[in-house]
Amino acid sequence: MTRAALPKLRAYPVLAAAGLFAAVVLGRPELVALAVPFALFLAVGMASLPAPDVTLASGLDRARVVEGDEVELSLEARSEGGVERLELKPILAGRLEPAEPPPAFRLRPGEERTFTVPLRPARYGAYRVGACEVLAFDGFGLVVDSAAVEALLPLRVYPGADRVKRLLEPAQTQPYAGNQVARVKGDGIEFADLRPFAPGDRVHRINWRASARRQALQVNESHPERNADVVLFLDTFAEARSGDAGTLDRAVRAAGALAHGYLARRDRVGVVGFGGVVRWLAPSTGRVQLHRIVETLIETEIAFSYAWKRVDVLPPRTLPPQSLVLALSPLLDDRVLDALADLRARGFDLAIVDVSPLAVVEPLPNEGGELAFRLWRLWRSTLHDRYRQLGIPVVEWTEGVDIVSALEEVRSYRRRARTLRG
Repeated sequence: MTRAALPKLRAYPVLAAAGLFAAVVLGRPELVALAVPFALFLAVGMASLPAPDVTLASGLDRARVVEGDEVELSLEARSEGGVERLELKPILAGRLEPAEPPPAFRLRPGEERTFTVPLRPARYGAYRVGACEVLAFDGFGLVVDSAAVEALLPLRVYPGADRVKRLLEPAQTQPYAGNQVARVKGDGIEFADLRPFAPGDRVHRINWRASARRQALQVNESHPERNADVVLFLDTFAEARSGDAGTLDRAVRAAGALAHGYLARRDRVGVVGFGGVVRWLAPSTGRVQLHRIVETLIETEIAFSYAWKRVDVLPPRTLPPQSLVLALSPLLDDRVLDALADLRARGFDLAIVDVSPLAVVEPLPNEGGELAFRLWRLWRSTLHDRYRQLGIPVVEWTEGVDIVSALEEVRSYRRRARTLRG
């Protein structure tokens, strides 16, 4: 611990010396009586200064929480020699909402006291908590012994997200069992068509009513239930942010909700963070995959880079053939714009959710700023039209709108496109 002088230790020697000096210079012995109490106080106080022996232990009631939930940090202080006045000041990360520190208290020799400090993480992420400043004051108020305890407790804060009741259906399915009705015909429960009986058909598949009407055996054909591959493509090149609100936060929370929804119906889900630092998680299924995705999402951050990157940097297994690539991007960086067009050119089933930055971007308060803002919005509208000309459904997801509504617009675009092709 580091020892520092308090104002008394700096002021009392000056007062005692001043009294003695005045008594000598002025020839007034009674002034010595004014200086003696300060000198005696310093002598007794310095002689009885305790050796700092405070030990502090910290703990968390849980190591994983969802943003907005409360977690309790426990601080346990102990001293063999006792402390007249002890203060504990937790040092919190910027994204943890401040909590009231414990009040100053006295520790008797050998006493142990425990305090709980409530913490409420305001944003997802991985944190180290438990850092605390310990201040031990002596009984005379002359010195303070201070020490800083390092943050050693890991805290994982997962993004909070609503459940998505209706998901975007992939155009193609994979040859594994799932909850998605495939377009091809095979063994399943969803009726597809009728066809004449052929040798080898099972008797239970015969449609007796249709056979009686047509005077020939007719067999039911069905659509099988298959799973699909879904890749959540996150743009981490750039974001628009104002205070605590940003486009990346909305994209991460939406990706978490979408991953939970797709995995719940036995689809394989993967994640790609395409930015200055490229991160990926190959598609898989199950509860373990959900934990992997959430761990990947909480580490997703904007990484500034001048390097021009293409989707070629991704391993082939991260983008399986016939997979649905659902991109969440504010469409602010040219590298992402080219990468999305490249994905479509490679034949992937691509849909773009434009995480609109308009809610956190304001024009400059002058005529030129207003004009530039209008031109920028016009450019974004033209960009959407270019993607649609490439056959890519793109929808602007504005602040305050549910992600389900944005996906419904993509679904409507697909229905219109199929009608025009038909």
